[in-house]
Amino acid sequence: MATRIPAALTKMRKAPRQARSRATVEAILDAGAQLLGRHGWAKFTTNEVAETAGASIGTLYQYFPNKFALIDAITRRHFDEVLAVLRTMDDDAMSLAQRVETLVHGMITIHSVNPALHSVLLEEAPSSAALQSAHDAFEAEYLRRYLVLVTPAGGRRHQASDQAAAQVLSAAVAGAIHDAARRGTLATPALKQEIVTLVSAYLLTRQRRAG
Repeated sequence: MATRIPAALTKMRKAPRQARSRATVEAILDAGAQLLGRHGWAKFTTNEVAETAGASIGTLYQYFPNKFALIDAITRRHFDEVLAVLRTMDDDAMSLAQRVETLVHGMITIHSVNPALHSVLLEEAPSSAALQSAHDAFEAEYLRRYLVLVTPAGGRRHQASDQAAAQVLSAAVAGAIHDAARRGTLATPALKQEIVTLVSAYLLTRQRRAG
């Protein structure tokens, strides 16, 4: 993230409480994410977001005082989407193969909706202390869930090698997904299979070493 902005500028004016207002905010965030991916941060405007969302600029400003608040909300929503994928692996009835398939399919799905958005969020969009705090919380849970995935069964405590493995595997998956998004190859079935193969082989190798 390129620049730091005051946290006060990133706050929503109010949270939507009723179904209709929640739908309006979602439409605004969808439009904002779409335009951010299409134009980048420099050409991102609240007027175009409102028009694309089918809302008045006054309605947008009821919730988002400026485009900094919009980018904050778009980024936090992306964090939530990624963590939601990782949380689906909590089901103890799932086999390792099912967990890997769920992980890879979920990550490809959420990054396929707007592939260009993620490079803008990573490279162009400004940050704030509040958003940095949200990112730190996201990163902690993100790595914790990968840690559970890479730790061999048996109830033993996590070791330093498990921490390193979680970091390596999460970076490998994120790198493959983001690179494919940049190249426009996320929808390729062969790409999904290769990522599944990579993750499965890594986890099975760790299991054999531990056994």
